[in-house]
Amino acid sequence: MIEDTSPASAPATPVAGDAAQATPETMEPAKTKPAKPPRETRGQAKARKRAERLARDPRAAAKAAEKKRPSHGARHPAVVIGSAIFTILLFLTVGGGLVAWYGQLKYAAPGPLLAEKNVFIPRGQGSRDIADLLERQGVVDNWLLFMVAQQLAHRGQPLKAGEYIFKPGVSLEKVLDALADGRVIQHQITIPEGLTTQQIVARLMDSDLLTGTPRMPLEGTLLPETYNIVRGTSRDEVLKRMASDQQKLVRDLWAKRAPDLPLKTPQEMVVLASIVEKETGKPDERPKVAAVFINRLARKMRLQSDPTIIYGIAGGKGVLGRPISRADIVNATPYNTYAIDGLPPGPIGNPGRDSLAAVANPAKTKDLYFVADGTGGHVFSETLEQHNRNVARWREIEAEARTKAQSGTPTSNTGVGTSDSAPAAPAAPRSPSN
Repeated sequence: MIEDTSPASAPATPVAGDAAQATPETMEPAKTKPAKPPRETRGQAKARKRAERLARDPRAAAKAAEKKRPSHGARHPAVVIGSAIFTILLFLTVGGGLVAWYGQLKYAAPGPLLAEKNVFIPRGQGSRDIADLLERQGVVDNWLLFMVAQQLAHRGQPLKAGEYIFKPGVSLEKVLDALADGRVIQHQITIPEGLTTQQIVARLMDSDLLTGTPRMPLEGTLLPETYNIVRGTSRDEVLKRMASDQQKLVRDLWAKRAPDLPLKTPQEMVVLASIVEKETGKPDERPKVAAVFINRLARKMRLQSDPTIIYGIAGGKGVLGRPISRADIVNATPYNTYAIDGLPPGPIGNPGRDSLAAVANPAKTKDLYFVADGTGGHVFSETLEQHNRNVARWREIEAEARTKAQSGTPTSNTGVGTSDSAPAAPAAPRSPSN
């Protein structure tokens, strides 16, 4: 018999692979290296530090939570629509600013015109018509830009018709300024003193600056002067202006006339002034000529003025076309002051300022006669005897002039033409007894 020699208290040694018999108490844990935590990114580190700060400060944490909470107003439809409108307005403002900046550059920049040009804008043209015309004439680049600039820079101010002159490279700004201010080209038209109304209208009809066919005004109602006009002005408009100026002048002169004139109305002043106008072309003589006629009217003497003979025969034509004959002198027309007493029934032309003023305030003389002196002027006398001597001298001057003309010898200018020239050299007035 074999004896068991192992100590009784010793436990049995487990056999390798006998795992079923192992217990947790008998197993040793495995020894492993601890894993390294992952490296924080910069954003994670920032978030961690912020979390630690909020953990230390409850108030800051509450404020942060309040900021994260979405506003009920932000989600309201009105807010959304308002934001959209604001965005659109912002876009339009920025876009409009760019457009305005570009427009300002084009507005003040030199234009396309290469050479100086006259452009006539007829009356009744609208802004679009004017813009098209200026674009066709090469004054502006684009009709649309022209109209936009008119609305923005001039607030749609009406553009004035007329004739304009534009310099090379004129800017859109200067073009619009000129049209808005009406800086049109001014032309001058001169109407000589003493012309009949028919002759004045004929002159206006000859001018290509004017338009329309006018009505014939009454004789002696127009003031001959130099007038500034613009191309396209109507002839009626010019005549109305001449009539208005004459009415004002006659009214002023009549109010300041000399006392005791043998004239009853302003119309009689115009009638006598038209005769004075035809008798002399020298302004300094007109008060003296007016005094002769005023003195003769005061003495009930006939005026005996040659220009009244011519008007009585030729009328508004104003020219007889031949010398006055003795038959003309005795031809009793309503205007012939050799045949009628006092003034003729109306003016024989349109007198100027000087003749009207001369009749309103004639020279203070006693002269009753005058005759040409051979120098373009006249010699005046108070008596018939003096006058006859002056007439005799004038006849000698005429005879010398005829002799030289027949011989071909050049003659000096005596200032005297045929009796139907303007102003005419008057025939010798008859004696007061006649």
